[in-house]
Amino acid sequence: MTTPWVPGEVVTRREVLHGRLWLEHPVTVVEDDGTTFAVLLEPGSPFTFHGHPIGPHPWGAHLAWGGTTVLQVHRTGERYSVWKFFVGDVFQHWYVNFESPVVRDDDGFDTDDHGLDLLVHPDGRREWKDVEHLHEQRAQGRIDLATVGAVLEAADEVVRLLDADDRWWAEYDDWVPEPAPR
Repeated sequence: MTTPWVPGEVVTRREVLHGRLWLEHPVTVVEDDGTTFAVLLEPGSPFTFHGHPIGPHPWGAHLAWGGTTVLQVHRTGERYSVWKFFVGDVFQHWYVNFESPVVRDDDGFDTDDHGLDLLVHPDGRREWKDVEHLHEQRAQGRIDLATVGAVLEAADEVVRLLDADDRWWAEYDDWVPEPAPR
């Protein structure tokens, strides 16, 4: 266990596939209690891609993160993180990103996106995204059958939490980014 990060500290989010670094970019710590942490991905955050035997990263055509501000909430041991998207300070939707459980160190954390996503709109409507990516990633050798099963199990857990309105990330429902200086 690493020491919790300090709000305002910049750490590195790394996507690691089969033990090799694939993508990294800076994020800013919003909160960290040692188990659950929230980081902010801001527009213009630069991407650094690393060569990988599997091929280019899916975001490889982009030099930096686009025009949305995203609060990314992670909890140790979970096979997903929950992202809160904003345009300016206007909430757009929650986004459940199914991924490898985070591995933390003093200067950042490692994970890997498994392709399946769930949008939860402000009215509560749910929209599955990239369901076919589970099969594609398995066919490409990015994930194995056991990982597909674990992702589907995590998806069931998220649906149960949403149905019961028992979301561990609910403490961020009222969080909004600070307005940009004028």
